[in-house]
Amino acid sequence: MSTRPDVELRLPAESAFVAVLRMTTAGLAARLDFTLDDIEDLRMAVGEACGLVLEDADPGGDLHASYDLSDGSIEVSISADARRRAEPDSDSFGWQVLTALTSDVRTRRDGDRLWLTFTVRSSIAA
Repeated sequence: MSTRPDVELRLPAESAFVAVLRMTTAGLAARLDFTLDDIEDLRMAVGEACGLVLEDADPGGDLHASYDLSDGSIEVSISADARRRAEPDSDSFGWQVLTALTSDVRTRRDGDRLWLTFTVRSSIAA
């Protein structure tokens, strides 16, 4: 990323730590005055994005999350070191949920690291 994110977290690439990211996400959204429904949508989106990147994550690797906050929206980037270079399956249930709850969903590779980035906008700011 070209600019420094507002918030960054690095956790073990294990599904048990996804709850930490979901709670952090909810706290950040609450500080931006997102509605309860918007916060829950964002928490679900983070959970699905984590599921997609953790499918092929290296055991013992790291799960990274970064958040760019603006007035009425949050851009979230979730990544993990991947064992193989496959992109997420766009026909999977997780991908369908992620794209339904968010906007501007995109993937990118940085070496062996797979990134999923998306934006969620507050319904109040819309």
